[in-house]
Amino acid sequence: MFEEGIAAIEPDPPFTVSEWADEHRFLSSKASSEPGKWRTARTPYLREIMDSLSTYSAVETVALMKGVQIGASEAGFNFVGYTIHHSPGPIMYVLPTIAMAKKFSKTRIDPMISESPALAEKIQPARARDSGNTIEQKDFDGGALFMAGANSGSGLRGSPVSRLVLDEVDAYPASADDEGDPAMLAIKRTANFPRRKIFITSSPKLKINSRIEKAFKDGDQRYYNVKCERCGTLQPIMWHAIKWEAGRPETAAFVCQAADPDTGELCEHRHTEARKKFLLSEECGAAWVPTATPIRPNVRSYHLSALYSPWFKWSECVSEFLAAKDDPALLQIFVNTVLGDSWEDLSGEKADPEALLSKREDFTGCPARVALITAGVDVQPDRLECETVGWGRDEESWSLDYKVFHGDPSQQEVWDQLDDYLRERFPHPAFPNGMAISATAVDTGGSNTQDVYRFVKPREGRRIWGIKGYAGRRPVWPKKPTRNNKGRINLFPIGVDSAKETITKRLEKTGPGVAGAGACHFPMERDKEYFDQLTVEVKKTRYVKGFKDVYWWKPDAARNEALDCRVYAYAALQGLIAAGIVLNREATKVEAKLAPAEPAPAPLPPAPEALAPTPEATPPAEPAGESQHAGIQPPRANGKVHRKRRRVVASPYM
Repeated sequence: MFEEGIAAIEPDPPFTVSEWADEHRFLSSKASSEPGKWRTARTPYLREIMDSLSTYSAVETVALMKGVQIGASEAGFNFVGYTIHHSPGPIMYVLPTIAMAKKFSKTRIDPMISESPALAEKIQPARARDSGNTIEQKDFDGGALFMAGANSGSGLRGSPVSRLVLDEVDAYPASADDEGDPAMLAIKRTANFPRRKIFITSSPKLKINSRIEKAFKDGDQRYYNVKCERCGTLQPIMWHAIKWEAGRPETAAFVCQAADPDTGELCEHRHTEARKKFLLSEECGAAWVPTATPIRPNVRSYHLSALYSPWFKWSECVSEFLAAKDDPALLQIFVNTVLGDSWEDLSGEKADPEALLSKREDFTGCPARVALITAGVDVQPDRLECETVGWGRDEESWSLDYKVFHGDPSQQEVWDQLDDYLRERFPHPAFPNGMAISATAVDTGGSNTQDVYRFVKPREGRRIWGIKGYAGRRPVWPKKPTRNNKGRINLFPIGVDSAKETITKRLEKTGPGVAGAGACHFPMERDKEYFDQLTVEVKKTRYVKGFKDVYWWKPDAARNEALDCRVYAYAALQGLIAAGIVLNREATKVEAKLAPAEPAPAPLPPAPEALAPTPEATPPAEPAGESQHAGIQPPRANGKVHRKRRRVVASPYM
């Protein structure tokens, strides 16, 4: 009896986050492709990261700079579950916006709690009376879980917390309600706890203001090293070591880069996708290796690309690279989300309008490769301006037309002119009746907002959409429109900065003879004024509450209508894509229409009249084993068979 009483008051034995997860965490079928009991061995590279967040670890801050599909969110959930069940205390989970935090709570946190009995007994269901379980706060014995958005200063203030998860920090706004950097505001809430734990994780974005890259460089910069199965050398899996046969992504393999210390000869042993699981295992000797001295001994940082993911094959990485390599905007996404590296814009200066003027081309109507047409309309106090853009495979573009409709937008006449124009069809070699405009985006953000609403509302069925541009980090096209406007239209908030980034990068790929992903083509009719407007804005840096912010700037009184129209036309294309239209599939349809028809086979000559054979006319029998068609088999040159040599390549992006 006495021994049982002593056991009841003894502290829990040291327990790491990974040990807790292996024993108590269950994955929900609602939020996981592999439901059931958690197994750290499935993603062994997460073990050390999670264990660094354990109560008994001396590490205070853990930063994870990552690619996609490597399980980073699950590591954060395990840290939350460990805190609730094993080491209670106040913990806050911060996502880029309040809306994301609420959705995250309902779709990820709630299923984790309900599917894991150890957590379900700590937090009552939200439907229970006085459960202390809401979307934004979940109470448990000894603590509470707070869900917050980085865009809300009030949500980042309040009660102190001893544990903190900052998820997708590179998507946080520069300032939370003008109160300063949201990440720093949240970290200040942990200041009262000497044994605090801070987990910072994100896929990086721009190098110039990446929070996660700074956090990574503040730590000891660890990389997960795997052991070559031939030479035994430990090394990280890096992109330049992924090689494949030309035109065959499915042959992608990790090639050992170790050199013989005596001869300098590279090992170059090929590890195929089938060996990835063994390479990543701790049994094979895989381990995290620090490469730098941290700013403090209790700060650890980790880099983990999607090349390590059990769910993302190397062949898929190669396919994504090949689709993105010729388009800077797509290549940035690949670098950020697959390689887990920040993107450095090396273009620097804005595009040269004189250079673009010299690269104009001689075309009218729709060139053959145009698969869709969109239009973008900018509304000025005394006119409407509209650019019509043709789009081909991989978002290659052609400026088909640029119109200025003079008139007061508060009067119907100028809108009637625009309406008639948007009904026009453009000559196209694949369509005898021409090609129509598939979608139009009309800016509502000027002084004629209500006039735009009146024009757009009855024409939404023709995909004439009202849009409003917003600066900052947001997608070009939203997941859904808003209707919180006086016109009661479907109003689409668009990310103009993201669109300008893409358009500006693609201007580097312009001119006769240039083709492929993102290439831009302009006809001889575009004048110097057009290109001045298209290139007038440049990126600049400023500091908002001490945090570096990148924004688009133009000189006072400088005109930028051409850029705005191109942004809106590009947004309209993204709206079509969001609606389910696949641009490359449309391009294939156009190509099929233009393909020459197969010539009809020549009629066979009439069969000769049958005659009864005579003994003299009967041909001699063929020798056994010979074919009567042997004489028309293709000969072999010099009697030899020439085998095509295999060419192995790696990406030019290092």
